[in-house]
Amino acid sequence: MKKADVSPRRLSARISRLAGALAKNRCVLVGTIRPRWIAPRHGASAKRLGPYYQWTFKEAGKTVTVNLSPSQVQLFQRAIDRQRRVEQLLAEMRRLSRLFLEATTQGVTKRKPHN
Repeated sequence: MKKADVSPRRLSARISRLAGALAKNRCVLVGTIRPRWIAPRHGASAKRLGPYYQWTFKEAGKTVTVNLSPSQVQLFQRAIDRQRRVEQLLAEMRRLSRLFLEATTQGVTKRKPHN
């Protein structure tokens, strides 16, 4: 960020815009969606079955896997993509918030080092 863009007014305006963008991201999910195929059993046709879609995520330190219907895949993937965007927005808001707070509050005066 350029020095001219660090004014409290500009920082506050940018934080407000980010908050507005954040509010537009509804239905967010963490995790990954992967297609899976099932290998045939012995004696069955040689064609693999699938793809079947699985959504995998962590909950309370455990991996959870949920099978999704074809109609769910696109909606769930959009929610995962929105979650990633929300994380980017929050990271930028944290960075700008730190700059804003440092620019608008009185810090501790630094002591001169002893020689």
